[in-house]
Amino acid sequence: MIKTTNQRIILSAFINPVSDTAKPKFDLLQPLRQWLDDLEIQNRKLAKFIAKLIPAQCPFERDVVVFGRKIAHIPPMCKLNPLYDQFVGLRFRALCYLVDKCGEDIQSYC
Repeated sequence: MIKTTNQRIILSAFINPVSDTAKPKFDLLQPLRQWLDDLEIQNRKLAKFIAKLIPAQCPFERDVVVFGRKIAHIPPMCKLNPLYDQFVGLRFRALCYLVDKCGEDIQSYC
């Protein structure tokens, strides 16, 4: 309970208490996420393949234009992918390998 100059406010009516007895959720994709996060790039061909395979931006995002007027926008759906962060991180590590270890210009992959 909090006292104010005019009236008392009871916080329990506004705050939903968090219970410590919540069951941990089993994540089926956690082993795959961990494997992708732990994957080290040590091969030029593999790094190039990954950089070409994983797009730099979502290929599904589109503007629907009819007669020069935008009538609809299809939002990027890549973030709905449960492994999106791992793929983006893998692509970033592949590009870093190509720059740092191989000395390549990565402009063609952007």
